[in-house]
Amino acid sequence: MRIYQAAIEDIEDVSHLFNMYRVFYQQASDLEGAKAYIKERLESKDSVIFVVKDKQRYVGFTQLYPTFSSISMKKAWILNDLYVDAEARKQGIGEMLLQKAKEYAIETGAKSISLSTAPDNYSAQKLYKRNGYVRDSQFYHYELSLLPK
Repeated sequence: MRIYQAAIEDIEDVSHLFNMYRVFYQQASDLEGAKAYIKERLESKDSVIFVVKDKQRYVGFTQLYPTFSSISMKKAWILNDLYVDAEARKQGIGEMLLQKAKEYAIETGAKSISLSTAPDNYSAQKLYKRNGYVRDSQFYHYELSLLPK
């Protein structure tokens, strides 16, 4: 297995994984929309995507978005997406992706990586806890939706 930062030539396979990730979170399948979204991220370089490839098949990815901490006056990363193909789970791929994200965050001088997951995604919660992530008990997080319901 090999892990590396995705480039434009990886768009088809990354888009397929991204679409499956969205379906996992109860979104309608939209492969063309996923492709357009991933293409825009890669071309504008406003996110960093790492992929795991097993021989000729892409089996997982994670996507990081940059942010900044005013309090610490440092860069931080939001690990917004992490997905491992159902057939490739229980092989340490999620751990590989988290480790690569951590290494990248350290390389870029970031102070932290934050993430969120669904309250019922217990396997992801265990993975994050096992890798040193601590559930936030200091702040409440709020969101203002700007899309019509």
